[in-house]
Formats: sequence, structure tokens, C-alpha cells
Amino acid sequence: MKPPAGRGPTPSLPAWRANLMLVLLAAWFIALAGRALWLQALNNDFLQRKGESRYSRVVEIGASRGMIVDRNNEPLAISTPVESVAASPADIEADPADLRKLAKLLEISNDELRAKLSDTQREFVYLKRQLPPEQAERVVQLGIPGVFLQREHRRYYPAGEMMSHIIGFTGVDDKGQEALELAFEDTLSGKPGSRRVIKDRLGRIVEDVESIRVPQNGQQLRLSIDARIQYLAFRELKAAVTAHRAKAGGIVVLDAENGEILAMANLPAYNPNNRGKLDASRTRNRVVTDLFEPGSTLKPFTAAAALEAGLFQSGTVIQTAPGQLTIGNRTIHDAHPQGALTVAQVIQKSSNVGTAKMGLALSSETLWSLFSRAGFGLPPRSGFPGEVSGRLRAHATWKPIEQATMSYGYGISVSLMQLARSYTIFASDGVLHPVTLLKRDSPVPGTRVVSAQTALAVRKMLELAAQPGGTAPGAQISGYTVAGKTGTAHKLEGKGYAANRYVASFVGMAPASRPRVIIAVMIDEPSAGQHYGGAVAAPVFSQVAAGTLRMLAVPPDAPAKTTVLKPEDVLLVREEV
Repeated sequence: MKPPAGRGPTPSLPAWRANLMLVLLAAWFIALAGRALWLQALNNDFLQRKGESRYSRVVEIGASRGMIVDRNNEPLAISTPVESVAASPADIEADPADLRKLAKLLEISNDELRAKLSDTQREFVYLKRQLPPEQAERVVQLGIPGVFLQREHRRYYPAGEMMSHIIGFTGVDDKGQEALELAFEDTLSGKPGSRRVIKDRLGRIVEDVESIRVPQNGQQLRLSIDARIQYLAFRELKAAVTAHRAKAGGIVVLDAENGEILAMANLPAYNPNNRGKLDASRTRNRVVTDLFEPGSTLKPFTAAAALEAGLFQSGTVIQTAPGQLTIGNRTIHDAHPQGALTVAQVIQKSSNVGTAKMGLALSSETLWSLFSRAGFGLPPRSGFPGEVSGRLRAHATWKPIEQATMSYGYGISVSLMQLARSYTIFASDGVLHPVTLLKRDSPVPGTRVVSAQTALAVRKMLELAAQPGGTAPGAQISGYTVAGKTGTAHKLEGKGYAANRYVASFVGMAPASRPRVIIAVMIDEPSAGQHYGGAVAAPVFSQVAAGTLRMLAVPPDAPAKTTVLKPEDVLLVREEV
């Protein structure tokens, strides 16, 4: 049969080309099958990660911060749940109008919101931390995909400014920033956990898949502080600072039997629940971080050193007339010139001349040794961050005039905590107790500094100082005997001392027959007319000690008819060094 007219012969492909096409197609299908086997059977992690990234998230589970409680388990710091607004920039689906509404609800600018959402590679970013519940609910109601709530905890302090310098506060990440919140961060913070969840396109969790790590909540911290005594101490200190128009003030109450800190307050204070604007000068705990020259509150230690050396006894007479003592080109003065005084009367009347003569009768090493063993020049190790060691110069550098002034509290600097702790020597028959802010389950042994006989003798002298004729009759308590010492020191100014700027202080113990509490009070720069420790600081001791002894159910050791002298009835023995 012939092909139709006008058409040429039908072309045919060579056999090798058809075979090549079959081989190429077969190889292509084999490669695809191998790739599918590789991805789906042998190495499917990549596809699984890509799939899970669309809906699966790992969410951190915050650990609850441990409570801080007082010695009677009253809460001082607790963590309350709050909501924070977060977003996944990669999942955000919102038009400009929705974003403007969101920025308005969060009380941030549109530019700030856009900056937070600009990195679309991120899966988590906070938009606003720790919102009130009603504000967080309004954010949820916007229904913006990729925006969701994150549960957090915020620290709350029931006692407010009263405990602020002890407890401190936490930052927005619930990490300790000041005071005990900082010092015991590892104990309180705990360890966060995590879990894998499935979220929908709006960022809402629709299913829990697995728990990756269980959170470990922080431990409870039980303090030695008694909230009742703390309130009393803060109230009386505030009243005194206000009445005397003082720059600042501090008070610390110690358990004389074991060194536990029952109260510690400072002014000016701050409210740790309102951390928006904090003045750094208000946040420091002046009781442990600020130094001052103790003045006459150091005289009992000079007397103790003199008694321990065997050079003096309580009844040893020292001639203080004519009320001044010249050493080189410097002259030491007494505020009230006296004549012949016994050692006990030198402490009662707070004679600078009598104390200087005792100090100069000792070697500089002997006097320095007792000061050092009493804790001066060393940190008190209370467990509080930032506590200072004070300043006690090496005795080899002392000149005679410096040894004389050191004996009555000049040329040495201490913190109020150091000063309070040092008086445990006289309250505990010569033993210096370690101090602590934590409740102790068992007593910790102290260190003997002087003999029990010397400690008792000095305590008797301090008891005279708190009676009529001494410098601190305003420290008396109805029904209890009191022992203590006043201090009125000029403040350093430049290379000398300010003429009209003082630190008024008082350290005392009660009952004097068997001390249960030691209270140290410091009023910085009183400016309402009175500046003596006996007039400014001693009455604070009286009020706080009276209330504290009642709270601790300490039985009276003085006749019930004993009454507290009113300020206007007190014949003030002036003291100034």
C-alpha cells in the first residue's frame, strides 16, 4: 500500500533514545522514592520539627518564690499570680487598627509595640509585664492571633515600709534586688519547669502534650524578726525622727540571750510594693551599712578593759577636776566639770576626762585588743548583704591624744548593728553573741571577751547611768530596771567636726538584773532644739523596751510603783564629746 499523495515517510526514533528516556525516568522515580524513604522513615526529624513549629510550643512553668515569714510565721513576703501579655511575632495576624488598640490597652506607644514585634523569627516576646487582671482580660478580648497571656508571680509585702529595709524587694523577673530577697535568692527563687503544649492560631493552649521538667518552688525563709516588735520599733523611731526633725534614724532590738534580731528599722523608709520610682538613699539599711563615731557609748568598753587589766576597780577614784585634760596641744573637756569620781561615776556622769585617764593608763595594745574582741573593726556577720566592718586603726599607729579620744568613742567608726551586738558582752556575763536574722532552732555558742565579774561590774555602772543623776534617766521603764549608755557625738565635716551637727544615740538593756533585750537607737542630726542622746534617743528605748518586755512576758524586776520620768521632769546631765 502506498502512502497518501503529498505526505512523506513517517519518522521513527532510534531505539537507544527511547531506552535512555526510560532509564532517566526510572532513575528519577528511584531518587524520589529514596528521598521519601529518607525523610519519612530514616530521618524524619526535619519534617517533624517543621510540622510541630506550626502548633507545638515549649512553655516555661514558673516556680513560686518561697514565702518570708517572721518568727511567729506571720507572712512578710508572698508571691501572688499575675498575668503578663506576650506574643509570638512569627504568628501575629493583625491589621494596623488592631495593633493601635493593643498598644493603647498596654499603655505603650505604637512605635514601641512595632519594635517588639519586628523580629518575626522570634517565637516569644513580652509586650507588657504583670498587668491587673481586668486589663489583661481586655487584651484577650481583642482576639489577635499570636498574642497571649503568660502567668507570672509578683511579690507582695504585707508590712510595707515597716519591713522594707529587712526584706527588700524583687524586680520584674521576680529576682531579689535588695536586702534578704537578694541575700537568700538561691533559697527563695526555686527552679522553673517546662512543658510542651499545642496552641491554636490565636496562641491559645488547646492541649498539654508532656511535662519536660517539673518546677521546684522556693523554700520558706523564717526570720528571727517579731512583726509585733518591729511595728513598735518603727512607730517609735518615726515619732522621734519627726519630733526632733532629724535627718535619719535607726533602731535594732536583739534577744540578749541568743543574739537573734527581733526588730530592725530605719528612716527614711520606702514602700516595696510601689517600685516605680525608688530613691537609692531610702533603700539602704543604715543599721548595717552606715558608719558613725559612737561617742560615749564606747566608754563602758574602756572601763571593762581597765577592770580586766586589774588597774582599776569600780570604786577606784579618778580626779577629773578641773574638767579638762591637756595632751600635747589638744585639750579634752567635760560637759559638766566634776571633781573626784569613782570609775562607776565616770560612766554614770559620762566624764571624758575620767575615761581618757583610764584609757591612757592602759597600753594601746590592751585597749585595741578589747575593742577588737568586742567586734569593732569586723563585720557582724548577721547574714545581711552590704554590712560594713567599721574602722578600728591598728594600735601601733595611735598617738597619745588619739588613744585618749578613742577611749571615749572618737577616731573609731561603727555601725549600729556592731554597737548593739557588742553590748551582749555586758548582758551575757562577758560573752559576745553572734547575731542573726534567721530563727535559730538551737543556741549558737558565743565568745568570751571579759570575765563574768567584769561584765557584771560594768552593767551596774550602766544601771547608774539610767537613773537620776546619770545621763539617761529618760530610758527608765515602769516595773523594770534598765542599764544603758548615751552617746552625743559631733559629726565629721571635712577634716574636722561640725559645730552643730550631732549623732544622738543610746544602747541599753532590760531588765538590768537579767537582761532579755538589748536595744540600740541612733538619731542622725536632730534639729528641733535637743541633741543629747539622753533627751533624743533614750526615750525611744524606753517606749520600745517597755512594749517588747510585755510582748515577751518578761516578769518585772522592780517595784510596781516605779514610774517613768516625764521628759519635762528629767534633770538632764549634759554630755557632749
